[in-house]
Amino acid sequence: MVRGDRVDGVEYARRINAAADLVEAGMPATDAAHTMASRYGVSVRQARRYVEQAMAAGRVEVPETSVVFTVKLPGSLAGQVRAHARAREATLSSVVARALAEFLQRDEPGKRSGP
Repeated sequence: MVRGDRVDGVEYARRINAAADLVEAGMPATDAAHTMASRYGVSVRQARRYVEQAMAAGRVEVPETSVVFTVKLPGSLAGQVRAHARAREATLSSVVARALAEFLQRDEPGKRSGP
């Protein structure tokens, strides 16, 4: 990894969990940091941050990888979604993902729609 590059959320979670595995196995924090540095090609200082995060909060959930999903919407609806996201300081992706997840959960077979 080139110095200064940041890992994505999935890789970050994997590294925190790897550090948690080492700590949970009884490895001292200093040794865990050196192991992490060697394993992931990062500085001992950065590896120590992973270990400290793992010690403070434990294992973390690995987020699901996002994929591009293109749809065509009426211009007015797209504008409403953009305005909604802007008003909440959220991304379009997060607003649409949440709306679709809520819709699909509400529309599951066997669930009654309406009052």
